[in-house]
Amino acid sequence: MNYAELLQAARGQMGPCRACPVCNGRACGGNIPGPGAKGSGTVAIRNFDAWRNVRLNMDTIHENFTPDTSLQLFGRTFKYPFFAGPVGAMTLHYGDKYNDMDYNAILVPACAAAGIAAFTGDGTNPKVMEGATAAIAANGGFGIPTVKPWDNATVAKKMSMARESGCFALAMDIDAAGLPFLQNLTPPAGSKTVEQLQEIAREAGVPFILKGIMTAKGAEKAVQAGVAGIVVSNHGGRVLDDCPATEEVLPEIVEAVAGRAKVFVDGGIRTGGDVFKALALGADAVLVARPYVTAVYGGGAEGVACLTEKLGAELADTMRLCGAAALKDISRDMVRV
Repeated sequence: MNYAELLQAARGQMGPCRACPVCNGRACGGNIPGPGAKGSGTVAIRNFDAWRNVRLNMDTIHENFTPDTSLQLFGRTFKYPFFAGPVGAMTLHYGDKYNDMDYNAILVPACAAAGIAAFTGDGTNPKVMEGATAAIAANGGFGIPTVKPWDNATVAKKMSMARESGCFALAMDIDAAGLPFLQNLTPPAGSKTVEQLQEIAREAGVPFILKGIMTAKGAEKAVQAGVAGIVVSNHGGRVLDDCPATEEVLPEIVEAVAGRAKVFVDGGIRTGGDVFKALALGADAVLVARPYVTAVYGGGAEGVACLTEKLGAELADTMRLCGAAALKDISRDMVRV
């Protein structure tokens, strides 16, 4: 299966999603429920466009080499510096083909086989976390369960389940506090104080990653809470209209973190060239979410492998043409904003 075949197979399988040739947010607009963004729908579009405005500085005057795309992170080695991002409420947003448990049962082992890892989503149905952690356990802990910002008692129960999976890290998408369909639920979901996050980070038992950081101030508070990593993310534009694009704020957040935690970024990253750009602007790794949904719906495990190798090949080609033999060689002067 090639990528064009994957897209063709996905069309008509994903509810309101059209499996566009380029997932740039324009066809979706403010389509929620569905794969769109909140309000005007423009944040997802700007996420995508911002990476287009970062240019690559080509330099082929160097020794010939085969790029090393491997990433060392939290005691694990990954083939590439990108991960499948967490996606949940599949039937609400993508139709009836897969529920969350079906989706994670495909995504987690397929990502592990491809040499990367999947962040899995969470939901009000306890079976979502049960299914995700079972899939992670069956694949040697190669996955990152992502817990919604429920009350701390509920978070503790879900983290306990996650630890039993042998996962190498655990995450919370704190930005999900803004999802309209998580408001006024039982258990409740919402914002967290630094002190509450400190308790969660201590109890995690593995490196704890906080997703949904969009300011230097927020990054500083996350570091104070003791997180091992942050994800610069505006939740794909799905929680607050008129947010900046993630690319716009990444450099100032990297500067604020100053190496005290790993920095991931998501939002509109669609090619291996985009992955390179994010690393050049200071990220340690990236998350790619919507394209992996298309990959699962279009080709199952084979689709995940196809997308992963496409992104990996594009990254390696960009590294070769910009003079970076390994990820550590990717530097700020290799891009122009």
